[in-house]
Amino acid sequence: MARRKHRRLQKDAELDITAFMNLMIVLVPVLLLSMVFEHTKVLELNFPKTAQNESPVDLENEQLQLILRSGGLEIATSKAGVLRQIPKKEGEYDFKALSEFLQSVKSRVPDKTEISILLESEVPYQALVTAMDTARSYEAVVVANVVEAELFPDISIGDAPGVAKAASGITP
Repeated sequence: MARRKHRRLQKDAELDITAFMNLMIVLVPVLLLSMVFEHTKVLELNFPKTAQNESPVDLENEQLQLILRSGGLEIATSKAGVLRQIPKKEGEYDFKALSEFLQSVKSRVPDKTEISILLESEVPYQALVTAMDTARSYEAVVVANVVEAELFPDISIGDAPGVAKAASGITP
């Protein structure tokens, strides 16, 4: 007599993904919320205008220049020359005096929005960033609220005049 083999009925194992789904339900909102805290600010910079495009000397049509030197700050125009020099105070640039002077310039030419920031090679990067922020806007009080008032938001960056001549091989 032949013996019959009985097979046990095997059940297919079920895949339990509830723990994984719970993880995804928590992880996705956390990742989406953390993206809000990363903000990168980009400033649009322009090249300085060439001397050929400029008209006769007057503050309205001249290119305003902020020159960062190792000894201090200079505010100048492309043709009239240096308007004001602001020396360093206790080894630091005096950005408060710079802001006050730029506010007085803005009051004389309210439609002007361009400024060139020229710097020497020894000037630290943080000084350039602070100069850009100072030249772009200032805090003003309007109806008991502090707001950012516009100064010169269209910023161009370049080398200070002394540096450009030395770099091109021309000696004074």
